[in-house]
Amino acid sequence: MEEMKQLVEKLNDYAYRYYVLDAPVISDAEYDKLYDKLVALEKQTGVILPNSPTQRVGDTVLSNFKKVTHEVRLYSLDKCQSKEQLLAWMNDVCEKENDVDFTLEYKFDGLTIVCSYENGLLQSCATRGNGIVGEDVTLQVKTIKSVPLKVNFKGKLIVQGEGMITLSNLKKFNQKYPDEALKNARNAVSGAIRNLDPKETAKRNLDWFCYNVLYAESKTFSSQIEMFEFLKQNGFLISPYKHFKNAQDILDEIDKVDKQKSSLDILIDGMVVKINSMKLRDEFGYTSKFPKWAMAYKFEAQELSTILKDVIWQVGRTGKVTPIAIIEPVNLSGATIYRATLNNYMDILRKNISIGSRVFIRRSNEVIPEITGLAEKLEGSVDIKKPIYCPSCGTKLVHIGALDFCPNTDACPEQIVDRLTHFASRNAMDIEGFRDSTSKLLYDTGLVKDVGDLYSLTEQDLLKLPLFKQKKASNLLSAIEKSKDVELSNFIYALGILNVGTKTAKDISKYFRTLDDLKNATVEELAKIRDIGDVVAKSIVDYFSNEKNLKLIDKLLSAGIKIKNSTQSGKSEGIFAGKTFVLTGTLESFTRSEATALIEQNGGQTSSSVSKNTDYVLAGSEAGSKLAKAKTLGIEVMDEQTFKKLLKI
Repeated sequence: MEEMKQLVEKLNDYAYRYYVLDAPVISDAEYDKLYDKLVALEKQTGVILPNSPTQRVGDTVLSNFKKVTHEVRLYSLDKCQSKEQLLAWMNDVCEKENDVDFTLEYKFDGLTIVCSYENGLLQSCATRGNGIVGEDVTLQVKTIKSVPLKVNFKGKLIVQGEGMITLSNLKKFNQKYPDEALKNARNAVSGAIRNLDPKETAKRNLDWFCYNVLYAESKTFSSQIEMFEFLKQNGFLISPYKHFKNAQDILDEIDKVDKQKSSLDILIDGMVVKINSMKLRDEFGYTSKFPKWAMAYKFEAQELSTILKDVIWQVGRTGKVTPIAIIEPVNLSGATIYRATLNNYMDILRKNISIGSRVFIRRSNEVIPEITGLAEKLEGSVDIKKPIYCPSCGTKLVHIGALDFCPNTDACPEQIVDRLTHFASRNAMDIEGFRDSTSKLLYDTGLVKDVGDLYSLTEQDLLKLPLFKQKKASNLLSAIEKSKDVELSNFIYALGILNVGTKTAKDISKYFRTLDDLKNATVEELAKIRDIGDVVAKSIVDYFSNEKNLKLIDKLLSAGIKIKNSTQSGKSEGIFAGKTFVLTGTLESFTRSEATALIEQNGGQTSSSVSKNTDYVLAGSEAGSKLAKAKTLGIEVMDEQTFKKLLKI
């Protein structure tokens, strides 16, 4: 028993350092060895300690969720959507009280979860519900490794926080489980917590950020900052926050976060301003709905509702058939949106949407508009029918997992046109002036049947086309000729291999360095490359095992394409070999792209977010939250002069 207790304490400490501090002290293999030892001892003794990490597995499948009444009522936050409204609120507070200071925190876009502890052990977890009654999700929340199973505080403790899935974990999930791919981080966490099978929750690798103590037995706090310190001391992953006295400084910081939020690894939809002093909070009190001592500033709306007018089915270069929603135009985040994505037919059924109904539309991570669910089913709405035949060529579709594919790869017009456009795109062969309309025109007139035919086009061919004069024809032929000299990574991406994007193409080219080496790669060899899983590896091997694909590559090489083999190595060469950089702020001597190229040329790689895997943060002027996180995690921060000195430039 004593050995079990020691193992539990060690494993929980290692998990805390890994999942909360982002500062691991042992390898995954060492952790797994200790974990397996604990499992064996639990089987041998028949005893499982209440704070054992083996409880996070979630073996029990629930038949339904139990309703629970919150011991402390949960309030909503009052919201404003203009700086004038926020400033008016802060000025009102300062007029009533002198020398007021405020805290500023992220307004998370996740799922509120309340956790209760007694005698230092986690007892129960519940969703917010209506603020008075929620649902018991204890088994689901126990799978979240940043939720401590044991805390130092021995009195009764009730804390509130936000369940989240980081965008990097969302990406990893989608790579590992492509048939269950999730596009929306908010829905991903909500679906995970409200899943009756906790093992499904565990698969999504959620996080939980704690931001409030609802009740602490015989314990009071003088300020929000003191509360946060208490939470940190008890092992909670806390919400990032800052402390201000000046209202203008708060507005400036909100502006900064608004500009940087797309680079964060979590979804936020605003900022929360709170009076720091607990004594002042008591004086301000509550309305029937929200506290008077806090205000949420909402960023520009990312979600609105509109009418779904129609659904069309689009065939992509890989043959995948995707539903596209045609909507009543709506202005979202400064853009007028006419179309939105839907993942697949199962996604349509899950969201219960129909043509003519009112739906919610959201800009996922501020880029791609998508329909997130049904707002209202209106009279006269019509069910969306799943296609049986390809909308482009009429071939019967093949159902694979949750997706539908057109198998007619050689003669499906939309597939071929999309492959031509992809092949010519900037990150691929970079044929300047080549547009979607060019692809369609060349295919429809019979001049081009595959990407290899582009290199046999003549000026006489192009001059027969509508709107093609001599200068336009000459420019296009010149751009096609120029594209013959191509980097290996660009050529790999241009081939349009399933699941291979620009980053994966770069990683592959750095590792194998020649096309011939890549052609002969095995799934096992490819899976050794960081961020490449078995699914992506199999896609690559399958592509180069296909005789038609190999003939097309030979056709391209015979047309005069010269591939520049990678001079970089993904294995062990260069001053930054095996090191991961995050770039932040404004660099004076280089653009971001130039700095990234220098890092990659010297064996390193870059990432968009700071994590435990980051080796260096290259910081320019006006560096923001990434620099702050690097300092918190003890990651080495490199300035531009040091970077240049190491590279001897």
